[in-house]
Amino acid sequence: MQGLFVIIKKNNIKNMQKLSTVSDAAIKIGVSPDTIRRWDKKGLIKANRSELNYRMFDIDEIMRIHNKVSGVTSNNNYKILKSGKKTKITSIELFAGAGGTAIGFENAGINHILLNEWDANAVKTLKNNRPKWNVIGGDVAEIKFKGIEADVVQGGFPCQAFSYAGKKMGFEDVRGTMFFEFARCVTEVRPKIAIGENVRGLLKHENGRTLDTMVKIMEDLGYRVQYKVVRSQYLDVPQKRERLIIMAIRNDLKIPFIFPKEQDYTISIKEALKNCPKSSGQEYPEKKKKILSQIPPGGYWRDLPIKLQKEYMGASYYMGGGKTGMARRLSWDEPSLTLTCSPAQKQTERCHPEETRPLTVREYARIQTFPDEWKFEGSVSSQYKQIGNAVPVNLGFHIGMCLVAMLENKFDAKTMEIVYADKQARLF
Repeated sequence: MQGLFVIIKKNNIKNMQKLSTVSDAAIKIGVSPDTIRRWDKKGLIKANRSELNYRMFDIDEIMRIHNKVSGVTSNNNYKILKSGKKTKITSIELFAGAGGTAIGFENAGINHILLNEWDANAVKTLKNNRPKWNVIGGDVAEIKFKGIEADVVQGGFPCQAFSYAGKKMGFEDVRGTMFFEFARCVTEVRPKIAIGENVRGLLKHENGRTLDTMVKIMEDLGYRVQYKVVRSQYLDVPQKRERLIIMAIRNDLKIPFIFPKEQDYTISIKEALKNCPKSSGQEYPEKKKKILSQIPPGGYWRDLPIKLQKEYMGASYYMGGGKTGMARRLSWDEPSLTLTCSPAQKQTERCHPEETRPLTVREYARIQTFPDEWKFEGSVSSQYKQIGNAVPVNLGFHIGMCLVAMLENKFDAKTMEIVYADKQARLF
């Protein structure tokens, strides 16, 4: 692995030499610097930092985006990723939801031996789509994991506040939280790798103490820990969705941490929703529909006439903050904004790019990279919630392939990056 690390380091240096500043890139491509800055802000391209802290951009990447938004290229990058190969790697998944990570792991060749979920409709979704999976519904606290063997334990546990007063914040101090149940499963199963998934906000929750406590507990249990924020829009997901991935490797295993490597392209909503199956969905009240009909693709409430801005926003109009999610219409040529539990919430509007309506259930599922044949159980609102809370399937696939690389030594430098465990450099 050391020789591989040297090769990767040399490639990174070579790639940095291909980067240009905003001004130089604008001249080479034939667009304005503001256009490049706008693409960067929207997450269509990603900036790198030079040694002098300048924002640098890859010319090839900018050209690809320029050709895509200009209609020069019409290639469709949208697809559900699958490795096509089975492995002997086994996993337990807690807080499985509607199956986003589970499908992704399955597509990476990983075998599920147990999945747990609390929500009754999500449990039905899992069981009806995968009758052969060992899905256990109900309270995770009632499951006994001793005697079960698995290579991986994975779980998107909720971010809960702990009480810190006068406590050492060890394993017993977080009893009663969902993280405790995750850590209990790790304690009883002793997997080779444990994966935790959460929102980016966990980094700053309780001024970082919550995450520090989680890391300390995993270390006390005999694991090395690294964590990283991954951005789905660079990992074959047509959505600007960030997730915090916490990875723990058992101390007796001398393997490196491997995380998904961001790709140099994004997938637009237009590509994702091509030939999307028809389905049910929410509708706007007539008054709201009239307002949103005046919003252009990619626009929001500030694109309305001043009178309508004040009418629609009410007291919020006079408050601070950009409020960019309000009266927001998505854009065909960009990845979607992060999906929520409902596409018609006033603070986080997700209006169709062309038609004046919320995204449908199947459009939601496409953007989360669920297969069209994956059916969701329950009411329409429950289906939106299950999809909105899920980890995108393709992101689950990329994480799954990293697990395969770590456990079967099948590293792919194009889609993965190696990070070495170092207590002084956990956040990178």
